[in-house]
Amino acid sequence: MAQSFYEAVGGEETFRKITHEFYKQVRTDDILSPMYPEHDFDGAEDRLRWFLEQYWGGPQTFSERRGHPRLRMRHAPYPIDDAARDRWLELFGNALATIDRETLDDPHRAAIWEHAERVAHMLVNTAPNAEGFQ
Repeated sequence: MAQSFYEAVGGEETFRKITHEFYKQVRTDDILSPMYPEHDFDGAEDRLRWFLEQYWGGPQTFSERRGHPRLRMRHAPYPIDDAARDRWLELFGNALATIDRETLDDPHRAAIWEHAERVAHMLVNTAPNAEGFQ
């Protein structure tokens, strides 16, 4: 039987490292850090890991604990503009780069990155200079 994507990239250990490396950067980021309620970085790190693991064929922990992902709804309270999207992608890319090529080969790395780009673009909910519009 063929391995799932999740298994092929090292399972929980790989997704734990990606999300940990990502949130190490977010904690001190001037754009992203203020978006986290009460600086709930540990909880956010868990939720992102659960989401990624579930999306890529791992445990269904996200749905079991949080229900359907509903990403746009969950992110609606936070003003996500192009700058926030670009910073998120930059930090996520940095986190992906910490995973060695033996664990995460180019095709799997590209698939994760392409998914991250699609989601990041989908979650933009604030136009440039939106405060000037009625």
